[in-house]
Amino acid sequence: MILSMYILRNHVVPFVFSIITLMCIFLLQFLMKFADRLIGKGLDMWVIIKLITFNLAWMVVLVVPMATLVATLMAFGNMSQNNEVTIMKSSGSSLYRMMLAPFIASIIVGYLLFVFNDDVLPDANHNAKLLMEDISRQKPTLSLEPGVFSQEVANYAILVKGINQKTNDLEDVVIYDYTDPSQVNIVTAHKGKIYFSKDQSKLLMDLWDGEIHLSSITQSDLYRKLLFKKHRITMNGDQFSFQQSGPGGTRGDRELSTHAMYIIADSLNKIRDVSFKSLQKESSKYLLTNSINPFASEQTPVFKIHNPDIVYSKALEKISTSKNIILSSFRSEETIQDQVNSYMVEIHKKYALPVACIVFILIGAPLGVMVRKGGFGVAASISLFFFVIYWAFLIGGEKLADRNIITPFWGMWSANILLSIAGIILTTKTVQETIILNFNFLKKLIPKQWRNLSQDNDEAQ
Repeated sequence: MILSMYILRNHVVPFVFSIITLMCIFLLQFLMKFADRLIGKGLDMWVIIKLITFNLAWMVVLVVPMATLVATLMAFGNMSQNNEVTIMKSSGSSLYRMMLAPFIASIIVGYLLFVFNDDVLPDANHNAKLLMEDISRQKPTLSLEPGVFSQEVANYAILVKGINQKTNDLEDVVIYDYTDPSQVNIVTAHKGKIYFSKDQSKLLMDLWDGEIHLSSITQSDLYRKLLFKKHRITMNGDQFSFQQSGPGGTRGDRELSTHAMYIIADSLNKIRDVSFKSLQKESSKYLLTNSINPFASEQTPVFKIHNPDIVYSKALEKISTSKNIILSSFRSEETIQDQVNSYMVEIHKKYALPVACIVFILIGAPLGVMVRKGGFGVAASISLFFFVIYWAFLIGGEKLADRNIITPFWGMWSANILLSIAGIILTTKTVQETIILNFNFLKKLIPKQWRNLSQDNDEAQ
């Protein structure tokens, strides 16, 4: 018991220090990213403090696993450097015994992190989103970036090449209007201006010198092109107004608990099943059942049609219509599956990140014993290597799972599985024999003249 408390005490200070250091780094990155959206807005300092506080939640979720690895490397590195590990081994305590207390502590930390991740983080993310939308009301162009499609406004995708943040003037505007699913509506204009209506409920966009392109999904031969000198588009601007929003509103996948996301994913799966059955029923209408004229209606017998060109033109029209309907249904299926994958990825992530605290104990303890250096610089350097691997797998897995290339489970858990295997191997090798990692090979990268100069200085001292 005394030994376990001593080892845990060696973890506390590095753990707290690592959390503070990493939180400062993440906070600095956040402020640099959003400074242009906050400065010059005339916002009250309390609003900015609330925004930073809400965003601290996701920082905590990312920082705690990192701090666990750094603290474990520093604790076991210090004990190995001071020969305390050797003394513990000589007294009959194996590395497994030394790792037991930190391992149990990591389970507790992981459980608390999951509770925080499942209960606190969704509300914090939702409040941060609402507050950021409230701030964005001050200038509607905040949601637009030059050369990047913005879909902040529901049913619209907006692309602009130039933005004047002071006057809200736009240059080279392209707008995809999805308000009517049965047609494709694309609006282009050389100049534009975006602003709110007087009651702040509508987002208005005045466009000059542009074109409107309209085409039908069901009838591909229908196409219209309209030229205009001035055109106004009215969009819903509720999400941009600056009044402190109250609780409620729609929530994204990162603003929901695991239970809520399970319910939504299950509902989407049921909708997808119904949609698939409807697609099968719709496709069966276009199966070729009559070799003479499969597209003739029951009211129009085949023998009454004497012109084959009419038959072929109607056949081609029905084929084109059925193709568009089937493709539209398939896109709907893919959209639903993407939404399900998005929710399942977030569900697995809520479990995978807390489990990383346990995995990093398996990595950090044997590495700390091998390296025999307990400084923050060495621990941070080694940790950075594993952080890069972990986040590369995590981010890459999330992207692949969202695109339905791999399952959400493997997308989120592959990093934990890989590092767990590496940690078990390292721990086993360390228990079997003493392995010391040194960095003498780095000296080969130093020019020979510098090495000789360093040796001469050491001899002079």
